[in-house]
Amino acid sequence: MTERWDPAAFKARVDEVLHAFTADEAERFADIDPALAPVADQLRAAVADGKRLRAAFCYWGWRAAGQPDSDALVRAATAVELVHAAAVVHDDLIDDSPLRHGRPTAHIALRGAVRRRPRAVAAARSLAMLVGNLLMGLAGQLFTTSGLPAAYLARARPLWSLLARELIAGECLEILRTGAEPDIAASLKVIRYKTAKYTVEQPLLIGGALAGAGERLREGCSAYGLPLGEAFQLRDDLLGLFGDPEHTGKANLDDVRGHRPTALLAETWRVAGDDDRQRLGALLGRRDLDTDGLGAVREIMRRLGTPDRVEDMITARVEEALDALHELDVPPHASAALTALAHSAAVRPS
Repeated sequence: MTERWDPAAFKARVDEVLHAFTADEAERFADIDPALAPVADQLRAAVADGKRLRAAFCYWGWRAAGQPDSDALVRAATAVELVHAAAVVHDDLIDDSPLRHGRPTAHIALRGAVRRRPRAVAAARSLAMLVGNLLMGLAGQLFTTSGLPAAYLARARPLWSLLARELIAGECLEILRTGAEPDIAASLKVIRYKTAKYTVEQPLLIGGALAGAGERLREGCSAYGLPLGEAFQLRDDLLGLFGDPEHTGKANLDDVRGHRPTALLAETWRVAGDDDRQRLGALLGRRDLDTDGLGAVREIMRRLGTPDRVEDMITARVEEALDALHELDVPPHASAALTALAHSAAVRPS
């Protein structure tokens, strides 16, 4: 791999590792019993798509510490994508989302495997939960068998545990805040723990730890990674409600129907008057909400200027991340790659 950052070439490397590893594990799983074939199919489906941003941040955490390109490091970085795949399966299950990347989510797709069973919907949800659990276990397996020296892996092991702890804490906070009165501070905390840390900061820190990064670089990775991770999720909030489903692969209705604690909703609630709050209160959380109801929510948000303020929040966080990056003494190719990654994480159609 050249020093020039080539996102497509890197994604191809990650995909090659990820698809081969998961296909092999899915085959071994299905060999236990033919009835497991639909579950094995969902293991493969869980890793079929993705931008591979988390693997990229892990890779450039390693390179920022002065280490050269390494196939073993790419395998270790790819393990973070399995954590993401597990989180997506669980998140879709928690949110009861029907689509991901334009295809049925795991708990929907698995209904076919249990359609003649009692309580088929609940059974399919249980199978999806187990798919997510297995993906999380496979992430640890790929990480520890990446080919990196044991001493390198030992440096990163505490961060691997921290990643899982904070990710699950964020998911729990989202569940606990769902349906509650919107609050911007609470929503930003959910964002930080559910997405920001495991999308940017923790992969960077893991890559840096594997490379033996010093304290100053680790602090700089956090100063860059945390605001950028928040910008990533704020963009996701906007895309979730205002994005084109043809590009996002997800339904626009999900966040409103689920009355989820998004920053977009919380910021709208913060500036809304009594009449708008009453209208929003009548629409949020309705499982029968249709496109007209979604349009009413969008109209309130646009009239109050919420999308523009969230865009300002994204811009401020990207600038904060890049300022932190420019303070770091890292190789020019690493600085260039992390700058490009900051823009691709925060400015995207899906």
